Amino acid sequence: MWASVTAMTENEARIALVEHLAELDRLDALNADGRAPVTLQHDSVGRLSRMDAMQQQAMAKAEERRRKAERKRIGAALERIGEGEWGWCVTCGEEIAAGRLQGDPSVATCVKCAAAG
Repeated sequence: MWASVTAMTENEARIALVEHLAELDRLDALNADGRAPVTLQHDSVGRLSRMDAMQQQAMAKAEERRRKAERKRIGAALERIGEGEWGWCVTCGEEIAAGRLQGDPSVATCVKCAAAG
């Protein structure tokens, strides 16, 4: 998902975040049909087919909500980069460990604050 580097710079983080946004857009486009309203098809097997279609639709909508939340986190991280605040915990102000940022450059808190919150 994210680039593997020992100490990610702000520019590398920005590139990784923008690339991840593009991947989220690609996934949204691929899953657009799955979020469409379920229509009754007279040639389908029946009630179970409709229930299955509704379950698939619910899963697709849940994925869409997850991607929307991820976009919000990425947007906030990009704002922190622009403000020179990326890499610092938004809760306590301490530096976020490089390994944590390497795993996900959109994280906003240090491990201690993440565990407490």
